[in-house]
Amino acid sequence: MKKLVILSALFFLQVYSYAQVNIPFGKNHRIIYDLQKGTYTVMLNGRIAFENVFAVAQEIDSRTPVKRGYAVKKSGSATVYTINSGPLQQQFYTYPGRDYCVISIRLAGGSCNYLSPLNTGYIATAGRVLNVPFDNDMWFRYDAPLFDKADFTGCEVTAIYNEKSGIVVGSLKQDVWKTGIQVRNNTLKVICGFTDSLRTHDRKEHGRVQAVEGYCSSAPVFIGYDKDWRKAMETYAMTNRSFQPAYVSKWKGATPICWNSWGVMQTKVDFAKAKGVVDFFHDSCTGYRTADKTLYIDLDSYWDNMTPDQLKMFAAYCRGKGFKPGIYWAPFVDWGKYDRPVEGSNYRYKETWTTQQGNYADTDGGRAMDPTHPATRQRIIHFMHMFREWGYEMVKIDFLSHGAIEGDHFYDPAVTTGMQAFRKGMEWIDSVAGDKMLLYAAISPNLATSRYVHMRRIACDAFNSIENTEYTLNSTAYGWWQCLLYNYLDADHVVFKDASLNANKARLASALVTGSVVAGDDYSANGPWKAVALQLLQDQHLMAITRNGRSFRPVDGNKVFMKDGYIAIFNYDKQEQEYRVPLLKGGTATELFSKKAISVGDTLTVKVEGETAVIYKVN
Repeated sequence: MKKLVILSALFFLQVYSYAQVNIPFGKNHRIIYDLQKGTYTVMLNGRIAFENVFAVAQEIDSRTPVKRGYAVKKSGSATVYTINSGPLQQQFYTYPGRDYCVISIRLAGGSCNYLSPLNTGYIATAGRVLNVPFDNDMWFRYDAPLFDKADFTGCEVTAIYNEKSGIVVGSLKQDVWKTGIQVRNNTLKVICGFTDSLRTHDRKEHGRVQAVEGYCSSAPVFIGYDKDWRKAMETYAMTNRSFQPAYVSKWKGATPICWNSWGVMQTKVDFAKAKGVVDFFHDSCTGYRTADKTLYIDLDSYWDNMTPDQLKMFAAYCRGKGFKPGIYWAPFVDWGKYDRPVEGSNYRYKETWTTQQGNYADTDGGRAMDPTHPATRQRIIHFMHMFREWGYEMVKIDFLSHGAIEGDHFYDPAVTTGMQAFRKGMEWIDSVAGDKMLLYAAISPNLATSRYVHMRRIACDAFNSIENTEYTLNSTAYGWWQCLLYNYLDADHVVFKDASLNANKARLASALVTGSVVAGDDYSANGPWKAVALQLLQDQHLMAITRNGRSFRPVDGNKVFMKDGYIAIFNYDKQEQEYRVPLLKGGTATELFSKKAISVGDTLTVKVEGETAVIYKVN
């Protein structure tokens, strides 16, 4: 009886050369695996999407002639199909009612640093293909070239889409591997073990991943479909979160609304100026608040212009005005780059520096520190405890990608890759921060950071020009789906300064479209930015957009976005442009900056002045 139970739970079949394995999933999708060739076809919505797909593990190719077998079993809600090809296993997971499957491969042996679960011999689709950066450093941009013209290796995920269909392929875990998505010559390759001197800031190959229970395994890879590629991307994001639940403490507050000193003050921040900003928001700009009636006042880099006593007094001053004080820190970077004692430890900085090919890993002017080294961990305790003791309730943590750099070695012998080190470091930060602080990430890996922080900047530094608005919304238009990974996204500090009112409307609109607002002007000083803030930041019809914290969906590139009856339109050109936006239903459309209302049918047709934005609410 016991043998019968085992056989029913795991059915294994040794097949002949002509056999195929049929793997159905979702409404009308299937994978057809050819056990003679070691390749498979992916059919989505009843049509061939990928043909002659194969896998590579180190030097082993799934197409190598070998007697193959397969097994089928249940694992929770999933049905798992395992193809055995000697030391290489390919696994396919399907889920009831889900229009996606998950694939992975694993190699028997000791360790590996190159696994390619999916290599397409041919892609039978057309349209655009999404190029996603590894992080938001160095002003990298998202891109979506025509598929037949594409030649790039993006990071973690891509979408192949047109007006009628969307296919998404992406990693579902980023805690071990850096995964590259190579698109070239009408083929697509998923690479677990991708590094690049610009993209991932690595000047060495990917670290070797040690086998677990006899196998070195790839990241699980999502293959999903929807007629609307945006829905497919959102399904990918939600599936990613289910595979990697949040590690950071649960956020219980409203959408954060902030001010940050790097917008204008930058290196000149001091005690008097910081207090002046608090006074402006407390005494004059009283409508710029979260839904629970507070405001985060965040001191960025150069807060150490103040003495410890001043920093304590400033935190108390903020709290006395009903605000929450914030501060800034880069936990995995040494800006000094000279040997000296590490704060809070008995070690020296030189012991913590990450090396690549024997050279110190320097990028963006800072030197990477090993996140697993005791000194780095003790330094995190030192600073995070100090911030909490001073009374700070928010920490903007920056340059986190330094913690994901591959190293020649790490202090923790169990850590062999940059992403494993990153996970160790971020989990340590969360454990030290506890549940009392808002954790906000600036420069950081796009996907891998989502488990560890509450809020993240969608792009790199942006200020007050219309070009800055366009740059920021490039990331929102192609990365809006990340709002399903993070609690909140933001468009960096919104600086008005001396730009035109039209440009200022566009800059604020970019923040509203992305999810939350971080003001950035020097409100301790008089200037036109104060009048603009009083006009725009207190407009409750505009600020109400932030209440649910979700990003708008793109409708037309980074020019038109929609969410919950709101339509945001951006004109980056100098000349007036006309836009036509299809609607699900007509009604009255009110433009929120001008307060002008118009009647609309199934299309919103409007003319937008040059270098500005409009936001309509359709009722």
